[in-house]
Amino acid sequence: MSQPLQGKVALVAGASRGAGRGIAVELGAAGATVYVTGRSTRAARSEYNRPETVEDTADLVTEAGGHGIAVPTDHLDQARVKALVDRIAGEQDRLDVLVNDIWGGETLFEWDKPVWEHNLDKGLRLLRLAVETHAITSHHALPLLLRRPGGLVVEMTDGTADYNRDNYRVNFFYDLAKASVLRMGFALGEELGTRGATAVALTPGWLRSEMMLDHYGVEEANWRDALTTTPHFAISETPRYVGRAVAALAADPDVARFNGQSLSSGGLAQEYGFTDLDGSRPDAWRYLVEVQDPGKPADTHGYR
Repeated sequence: MSQPLQGKVALVAGASRGAGRGIAVELGAAGATVYVTGRSTRAARSEYNRPETVEDTADLVTEAGGHGIAVPTDHLDQARVKALVDRIAGEQDRLDVLVNDIWGGETLFEWDKPVWEHNLDKGLRLLRLAVETHAITSHHALPLLLRRPGGLVVEMTDGTADYNRDNYRVNFFYDLAKASVLRMGFALGEELGTRGATAVALTPGWLRSEMMLDHYGVEEANWRDALTTTPHFAISETPRYVGRAVAALAADPDVARFNGQSLSSGGLAQEYGFTDLDGSRPDAWRYLVEVQDPGKPADTHGYR
């Protein structure tokens, strides 16, 4: 099996489950050393109170052929983030890929409630988790990434720039969070592009994350059973699909052509030729725009 990322070092911030886990595993499959972070550990759970942990993700990275290293980290804690980056610098003296996938907002947003009715503390907490964490991590990690040319930063969000521009997403706080991360990909592209690195914003499609499968009462082995109640779920994808998108970007010597852009797993599958685990090539955002009634979008939020 080809491992084009042998010798490369990645940090996937927010890798306990979902897209972050899928990305970490695929970077490992490509041969990378992957530091995986999050607040869900074998010793303590986050407020999600779910069983997935960063240690489990690190084990999966190693099983896939890479080297997984779990570092429990709250990315709102600046001292802990600095210590994380100092550790990577001390152990590896390099950082080639930074994936900002921190989220943590699933239990905080309220569907279709305007800003004046939404719980304010929860809304502000969501913005801190979804936006401030990314800024803190980039602040501390990018000097290490810039030590060598060719570094890649991936800002993970939900929705493409075009889709989010034309569609109100859930509520004020959710919409603002996802739009902010899209803008981060552009802003970091402006700051990194002239310094030999590349930044992009990336969205998966309708992700069959652990939480999404639980929502539909199915497992990955029988996920199609959910189509009886939600036919549009047919466009969904595994977390490994967007992981393959990140691995393809990281291995592309000409990745700078995407600097500052908003990308999707389905679009990059067409660009690079990879498939999901079952050999399919779903393109959820193209489907939403071209096939489904654009006036009634099937929101694919909750990909973590």
